Amino acid sequence: MLYWTAKTGTKVPKLGFGTWLIKGPQCVKAVKNALEIGYRHIDTAQIYGNEAEVGEAISESDLAREEIFLVTKVWRDSLNKTAVLRSTEESLKKLKTDYVDLLLIHWPDTRAPLEETLSAMQELVKQQKTKLIGVSNFPVELIEISKKTAPEIICNQVEYHPFLDQRPILKAIGVHNMFLTAYSPLARNRVFKNKTIQEIGNKYSKTPGQIVLRWLIEQKNIVAIPKAAKKKHAQDNFDIFDFQLSEPDRLILGSMHSQNQRLVDPEWAPNWD
Repeated sequence: MLYWTAKTGTKVPKLGFGTWLIKGPQCVKAVKNALEIGYRHIDTAQIYGNEAEVGEAISESDLAREEIFLVTKVWRDSLNKTAVLRSTEESLKKLKTDYVDLLLIHWPDTRAPLEETLSAMQELVKQQKTKLIGVSNFPVELIEISKKTAPEIICNQVEYHPFLDQRPILKAIGVHNMFLTAYSPLARNRVFKNKTIQEIGNKYSKTPGQIVLRWLIEQKNIVAIPKAAKKKHAQDNFDIFDFQLSEPDRLILGSMHSQNQRLVDPEWAPNWD
């Protein structure tokens, strides 16, 4: 496993397991499978409706809680101080844990002042309910505002794959010594249909998905969280630690963003520019 390491010494597994859209018994099984395969970074959210299943899988595993980097997110209707504190307590109960390793604001929302939300999250750090705090789906302007209010923010989780240009956010992340967690890293399976990525995969005897995940985690401040309901797919996503991409191939993958295919852009999304 590769890790992103903060200046404080905190280590974040660079490959995580995403659980969006995986619910019920299937979610319990999927997370158990992921932990058996070797994943130690599990990502969920209040809005996913599967925190209880994620918690069940973790509690039934043979792993000590401190071996797992667990992430959840506060939904956009719970961003005032009272709701942040209350909803996080509910998340912890569902997850069957005293703390999460990283708590994120899932989407920015103007209905609650950002300073109020961040203040509540800082309070949760003091209460040891979360070790780290961060944001998700924040454009550069909001990253800058957030860092001024809460300098300890360490992560921005956003859509990132070869077809989406995230260079402005990557630059901001680097300046502030943060890491970026890439969701939808396989572009909702579009990478498997790309002939150029297929050709690169043939050189390494790897699938297009493995090529792209390797490209992501080889970047300095990038963590990737592919989702996989089936154990075979989870295993395939994990089998990326036995090779390295050449610099020319990395450059090819990094030049595909001219297509700029943003796949996640709900009506409440911020202005990305």
